[in-house]
Amino acid sequence: MGLFERYLSVWVSLAIIVGIGAGIVAPNVFSVIADIEYAHVNLVIAVLIWLMIYPMMVQIDFSAIKDVGKKPKGLVLTLVINWLIKPFTMALLGWLFFKGLFADWVDPQTANEYIAGMILLGVAPCTAMVFIWSQLTKGDANYTLVQVSINDIIMIFAFAPIAGLLLGVTDITVPWSTLLLSVLMYVLIPLLAGALTRKVLDKTDDHSRLNQFITNMKPWSIIGLLATVILLFGFQSETILSQPEVIVLIAIPLLIQTYGIFAIAYFLAIKLKLPHNVAAPACMIGTSNFFELAVAVAIAMFGLHSGAALATVVGVLVEVPVMLSLVWFANRTRHWFVPI
Repeated sequence: MGLFERYLSVWVSLAIIVGIGAGIVAPNVFSVIADIEYAHVNLVIAVLIWLMIYPMMVQIDFSAIKDVGKKPKGLVLTLVINWLIKPFTMALLGWLFFKGLFADWVDPQTANEYIAGMILLGVAPCTAMVFIWSQLTKGDANYTLVQVSINDIIMIFAFAPIAGLLLGVTDITVPWSTLLLSVLMYVLIPLLAGALTRKVLDKTDDHSRLNQFITNMKPWSIIGLLATVILLFGFQSETILSQPEVIVLIAIPLLIQTYGIFAIAYFLAIKLKLPHNVAAPACMIGTSNFFELAVAVAIAMFGLHSGAALATVVGVLVEVPVMLSLVWFANRTRHWFVPI
């Protein structure tokens, strides 16, 4: 791993601090950036998210899907967690906390937006960062690639319907045109662009040009991630500093969801007798979120300064340290799994 992957939590933490500081020192700059939008989509955020997503999509090798049948259990685990459990437990926890336990501290409209942000996180399984979690747990890189590839294909068709269903169930008006546009912009188009790029660069099938391109794009992906974090926390800096208790309220159900989902996935992985290099990445994919997509959709649907956008930003704040703690746990419990 490179310098960025090894000290990921440090760089993201610094970006958060810079973003909050810049948002307080130069709020007008962030206001100008916030106004650069089209059809409720912030163009600056859109470009930065593309910088993050596109290089990851180029790495996806759809030809590897043919090997799924060799180890189906790990894939089944990932799909069950991502699409049959996680979105619904996230919606349930959001409703339980913000319509029940925290109802006296949050007004109904804001509570709905927090729940919406949590739902958008829950419906978006991790695409990019999971490669790092897989590396850190010494996962099977090829199998992780298969899992991510199939999840991305499913996401094209399932993200909008499941998000729409859950947002509707929690009494939130669903702007379907915005939701579908976001899926088109942040999932389908980058996925097709990545597949086309891979096909053009890898005609000889020796991966040399492809690997060089991915290496060259990696710094841009890093810049996209850190710049997005800076902007997101800059946009929300006033709320974060003036209402720190709100961050805690949102973080509590997110933490319960993250550790709870991992516990369920890890238990099932052990029962399925998966090898650790398949089980660990499968559980990481099911636990972590495609926060880039969730943030983009929340901003498009509810606005930059909405409770939904804030909830997805808190998701970023929570995810990195929590996932690193789960990586540590997975590595310490390697002996729980059957030998390869």
